[in-house]
Parts: sequence; structure tokens; C-alpha cells
Amino acid sequence: MIWNLFRKKERIPEKVTSGRFEIERDGEVAYLEYTVSPGVLELIHTEVPKQLRGKGLASALAENGLQYARENNLKVDVVCPLVQGFMTKHPEYADLLMK
Repeated sequence: MIWNLFRKKERIPEKVTSGRFEIERDGEVAYLEYTVSPGVLELIHTEVPKQLRGKGLASALAENGLQYARENNLKVDVVCPLVQGFMTKHPEYADLLMK
């Protein structure tokens, strides 16, 4: 019957978790926002308060996120320009990038 042509396929829900890696210094918090879905860690946005800039915290957050991906066998989808810059300077993490 023609009615069966337009039935929607049942979708299996995909579990997505959001969070952030954080570093606290002097009462301020620098962070890297992320989402995790099956097999992928998406690194979205890094924020470092003005008082904490220039101390390597953005690099530490990027490295922490990439190490998390490696330890959990995840590929990374890098949205954040700061993390992209870190990866350019640290090609040892290139194998984590989604293709």
C-alpha cells in the first residue's frame, strides 16, 4: 500500500552530555565548554577571565580536553579557535581530529 512510503523511521535517541573543564585561580574560573556524544568530544568555547590571561590557562584547558579525548577513545570536533591554535602548535594531537 502507498501509505507505508511516508512512515518515519524510528530514531534511536543519541545521548549527548554537556559540561566544561575548569581551572580555578584567585576566585576566578577559566573554562572550556564541551559536549560528548557517542565517539565524539566537541570542544566548543574557551573563556579565561582578564585577570588570568597570559598564564597558560587556555593551553592547559585545551590539553586537558585533548587528553580526556585520548583516554576515552574519542575523536575531537574542534569549534573553539583557541583549541584550534593549540592543536596547530601541538601536532601530537592531530590523530584525535575527526576526519
